[in-house]
Amino acid sequence: MPTLRSLVRVTWLLMALAVAAGAVAHAQEMPDPKQMSGIPRPVTDLPDGSLSVRLIKGDLANNIAGHPVELFVDGKAQTVNTDDQGRAQFDKLPAGATLRAVAVVDGERLESQEFPAPSAGAIRLMLVATDPDLERRKAADAAAASAPAVPGIVVIAGESRIVIEPGEASLAVYYILDIMNTARTPVSPSAPFVFDMPEGMVGTTVIPGSSPLATGNGRQITVSGPFPPGKTSIEIGGSIPVTSDTVQFTQVFPATFEQPVLIAKKDGALTVVSPQFDRLQETAVEGTPVIIGAGNTVAAGQPVSVTISGLAYHSNAPRLVALWMALAIVVVGLVFAFKPVDTESKISEQRKLTGKREKLLQELARLEQDHRRGKIDAVHFRPRREELVSALEAVYGAFDSDDVDGVTPPLKARRAGAS
Repeated sequence: MPTLRSLVRVTWLLMALAVAAGAVAHAQEMPDPKQMSGIPRPVTDLPDGSLSVRLIKGDLANNIAGHPVELFVDGKAQTVNTDDQGRAQFDKLPAGATLRAVAVVDGERLESQEFPAPSAGAIRLMLVATDPDLERRKAADAAAASAPAVPGIVVIAGESRIVIEPGEASLAVYYILDIMNTARTPVSPSAPFVFDMPEGMVGTTVIPGSSPLATGNGRQITVSGPFPPGKTSIEIGGSIPVTSDTVQFTQVFPATFEQPVLIAKKDGALTVVSPQFDRLQETAVEGTPVIIGAGNTVAAGQPVSVTISGLAYHSNAPRLVALWMALAIVVVGLVFAFKPVDTESKISEQRKLTGKREKLLQELARLEQDHRRGKIDAVHFRPRREELVSALEAVYGAFDSDDVDGVTPPLKARRAGAS
């Protein structure tokens, strides 16, 4: 089963055609071609033993056509001119030969790394010449980005989405938000970027990897300005306890949500209803069924309302029974604590309790380890953990009900160590 993050990533790809993510966010994430210049990359879309060298100036949009590229094969040069797409291709290279590509553009010598010719498959690489105009624009953008903040606005755009994952006793809700500043300089919005998570949500957390500008205080989330140019990404998570088969929550964001997307992991008869997400469809991601919703722009301060129905709700009665049983065991232990017991019987009982405690602790440790490694999901992990904790509470209650002054020092020491 895919993880939540992989589910979100793949689902976003499925939505890309239906929901435009915004060209600004895409441009912000494009790598600098200069950093990739001269680095060979194995491929399988060319004939075996081939090398394709792409020659560009500044960025990927500026191909250099009709320009000579030299390839040194074990020190011997051969030359091919680039085509209309700026590519020079060399074929039938001897496997294992040492290769190095070279081009000179406007007096700038561009060289690749040295690398062996492949025995199977092919190689692509780029040689990137400096574009003075592009460098000047980058310098100007860097200067603008470090300038003092000015009044401005931010919007929620990019790959922002709401993600919902049902559990046995709670509904996990995640906000993955790209806060976009489309200006070239930092901006300070007129109103603070502060919002409260939905009523009834517990365990609100700013997920690691979010911008350091984001902080949480209970259900309240604050993203402190000024906002740098481009994207400020934050991920917020929390859970809503499930007390029936339907959960409804409402969220108000302090900025315009330009293209809201909702992703809900479908479990059983789960359905989603929302006036903001009027385009809903069911699909599957890596075999996991999901519901994907898209909506129109939601203005700042306007509520986003979502109703999740068909949840697999389970009564708390068994847990309450287990709790009362644990309390009953403690009470019985307290009653027997006042009865005279000879030292030998007391030591025997303590040893039994110690053995039971150590067995429960070992089982709890294995359960936690299996959960961290993904061997057991949250649906089975939580109730089993509660059972073990309740049983441990009963054992410790039995320990506390005895007068340990009569217990031998080694046993008392083991008890102190376990505590």
